[in-house]
Amino acid sequence: MIRGMRGAITIEKDEPQLIWDETVKLVQAIVAANNVKPEDIASIIISTTPDITSAFPARSVRMMDGWEYVPVMCMHEMNVEGALPLCIRVMMHVETTIAQRDIQHMYLNDAVKLRPDLATK
Repeated sequence: MIRGMRGAITIEKDEPQLIWDETVKLVQAIVAANNVKPEDIASIIISTTPDITSAFPARSVRMMDGWEYVPVMCMHEMNVEGALPLCIRVMMHVETTIAQRDIQHMYLNDAVKLRPDLATK
């Protein structure tokens, strides 16, 4: 069955290396917590808040060893007043037998504010 695994992370400033490093950190946390292998992943959608413009976060995922065939796409989030700034979100579509209630979603750095109920699970 295909399940969605999600997460978010914030960066301190809009800088390419920070974007890439923190995106990898988030993706690795999601796959480690859920015992996912790249071949289990149908696709990944990565969104950023509109204040992130210096690099594509998907690039860092494509550069990970064994991840070159995972379909990854980037887009911007809606520009909503009061939204958490400098935030990268990931939605991973994964073939898994894990029950939906048992999936471990990852919210790191200041992104824990988005879903404290899931960040502490």
